[in-house]
Amino acid sequence: MLGHLDTPEQENAGGQASDSVEAYEEKIEGLERRIAYLGRIAEVSQILNSTLELGPLLRTITQAGRELAGTEGCSILLYDDETGQLKFMPTTYDTGENVVVPIDNSIAGLVFQKVRPLLIRDVKNDPRWHSQIDHISDFDTRSILGVPLRIKNETIGVLELVNKAGDVDFSQEDVEIATTLAAQAAVAIENARLWSDLQQAYGELAELDRLKSDFVSIASHELRTPLAVILGYVSFLRDQISEAGTEQLEMVLMSAVKLRDLIDSMVNLNHIKSEEVQLEYSIFSMRNLLIEVLLGFQTSIIAKSLRVKVDLPEGDDDPVDIEADRQKVYLIIANLISNAIKFTPEAGFIKILLGRQREYIQLQIADTGIGISAEQSVKIFEDFYQVERSLTRRFEGMGLGLPIVKGMVEVHNGEITVDSVETRGTIFDVKLPISLGLNY
Repeated sequence: MLGHLDTPEQENAGGQASDSVEAYEEKIEGLERRIAYLGRIAEVSQILNSTLELGPLLRTITQAGRELAGTEGCSILLYDDETGQLKFMPTTYDTGENVVVPIDNSIAGLVFQKVRPLLIRDVKNDPRWHSQIDHISDFDTRSILGVPLRIKNETIGVLELVNKAGDVDFSQEDVEIATTLAAQAAVAIENARLWSDLQQAYGELAELDRLKSDFVSIASHELRTPLAVILGYVSFLRDQISEAGTEQLEMVLMSAVKLRDLIDSMVNLNHIKSEEVQLEYSIFSMRNLLIEVLLGFQTSIIAKSLRVKVDLPEGDDDPVDIEADRQKVYLIIANLISNAIKFTPEAGFIKILLGRQREYIQLQIADTGIGISAEQSVKIFEDFYQVERSLTRRFEGMGLGLPIVKGMVEVHNGEITVDSVETRGTIFDVKLPISLGLNY
């Protein structure tokens, strides 16, 4: 009995089927590699976007480049503005520190200048190759694939893949891998640089703020002693000399008191900024404190012929008690009233409202002064901010009152708002919490 024999036509059909299966399997393998590559790129992208320190970031990039392209090494060179050269950064092999290559007559420099990928299969026969890099790093470079690191319209450096593992040539797929990684790396490097610059700027600002605080502390301490002597002697002399010299001494005394108040304001603001405000709580009457402050401003109110209306809670038996730091609350009220008097023209009107609002004491001070714009309303609580330009100012002051008010309100866990219209006046609204320990 004869066995089965394939005809030539059957053999051809079988061969075609086998080739088709192999091609299909190769295609599947290619797709699987592509999926794995895209997945790894996504992982690398997530890591790069979450890393803001330049050192760890560069190590992540070089490790990812070596892994994705299957190379023996990967390096990053960044452009140095000071030297005009390309500087080697941390790599998968050690090049030491401060190793640079020139922009002209170097492989990395050509990639940087042309802003396109460059493949050198045999670097030892390329005159642009700087062999000292191998001597420094104890590495044998055979081939290089370089791609530019570019962010927006600026080239910031070069990424180099070195020596394809297994002594095979770089492929077009490797060029795509390097280009994709370089695009992500450039954005991450720029973000890390910006973050570093921002941190440095914050550090410098913190140092300046410390120096300012130290200056205020030292200056206030040094000024207070001689100022106290001046105030003491002027007060003594005013009581001893004739009436003819009293007016001059009064001017000296007023100027000294004004200087003392300015020093106190700077110290208070400095304490607020450094969070060193110490609160001494006591229970006191807001009604009585408000009246006390107003009596202190009677001379200024009369001098400008201002009309002042005070709206207090109904009934004399309600003192509007609060548990807070009396001296700090005194500063809040005094600065707001002083501000209203200063910016209200002669014969103007000031209205003061004091009352309870649930668990808060409300203090509202309204004036018919010059008012401020919406843009200025946001800035008036900034240190030393002036509503008027310094060269054309009509009103005295260093811009410390309102920042102190805001700080003192906030350390009491209160809040302050401002509502103003230019040429029509301003309303300041303060809410201070009544202590939960009080029973009403």
